[in-house]
Amino acid sequence: MQQLRARLPHAILFHGSAGIGKADFIEHFAQALLCENVRPDGHACNACASCGWFVQQSHPDYRRIRPEALEDETAEDDGEEKKAKTKTPSKEIKIEQVRALADFMNISTHRQGLRVVVLYPAEALNMPASNALLKTLEEPPPGTVFLLASNSLDRLLPTILSRCRKFALPLPAHADALAWLQAQGVADADSWLREQGGAPLAALAQSEAGNRADMDALLGFLASPAVDSALRTADKLQKVPLTSLVAWQQRWLFDLFSCKLTGRIRYYPRYGRELKALAGKVHVSRLLAAIKGTAERRATSDHPLSPKLFIEDMLLDYTACCA
Repeated sequence: MQQLRARLPHAILFHGSAGIGKADFIEHFAQALLCENVRPDGHACNACASCGWFVQQSHPDYRRIRPEALEDETAEDDGEEKKAKTKTPSKEIKIEQVRALADFMNISTHRQGLRVVVLYPAEALNMPASNALLKTLEEPPPGTVFLLASNSLDRLLPTILSRCRKFALPLPAHADALAWLQAQGVADADSWLREQGGAPLAALAQSEAGNRADMDALLGFLASPAVDSALRTADKLQKVPLTSLVAWQQRWLFDLFSCKLTGRIRYYPRYGRELKALAGKVHVSRLLAAIKGTAERRATSDHPLSPKLFIEDMLLDYTACCA
């Protein structure tokens, strides 16, 4: 194992769909790299001093970089009291977080082993932070391994991609993911799993939220689009995260396209009748234009000038597509 560690690339980028457990995977991988008594199967022993520090989040040779918003969610999940905030926690990874690694990387490791930096989601890096990380990856300090995770490789700088060894983490088989969700006690697990594109952790999170009202409001409109209902629906959904709305519509359009060409429905089988009816009258060229337009909207959904106008524009374009 020690020989294998010596040949590790200095930066590894794990990529795949959101909600499949990439963050948990790289955290466990980081613990295994720091473990002083790794098991034959490559997993951490969970018994050595290094594992003890890691579990307590106090390992001196480990750093984790995430957006403030994710750190706050973790604190709440762990039962910690939420601190009073004067501003909304950032969803970006900032340059200060990357620069803070300088001292960490320029001192000797505590146990004469590796130094590990975990960073996710990599697409949350803003441009200054991306450039700062790039400089580090161009001249990596010895004995340091960067573990990154990303849901969207196309949102990362090509120069960062070129300096990382990339590994794809695929979706689990539908049957395996479904069995796992059912073991967690999720009711209607198949529908939740399909609606989240086969990502079990995303399906579990949505099922625990237990509310399909916003999704069904959008899907109800998409099943029967009209100009007046587009405006009403946009008003109703303006407080829903835009990235979620865009993702739901992208999956609907995929189902509509697939239904038209092959008769198959992947994400929303409970709307099968409505999808088949629409598929019979929508023109392929208009449908392809709608798919392209929705993909372009995904790039700006994190920072819209006006959420309501963003939604109105998206729904009116879809209405024109189905006219």
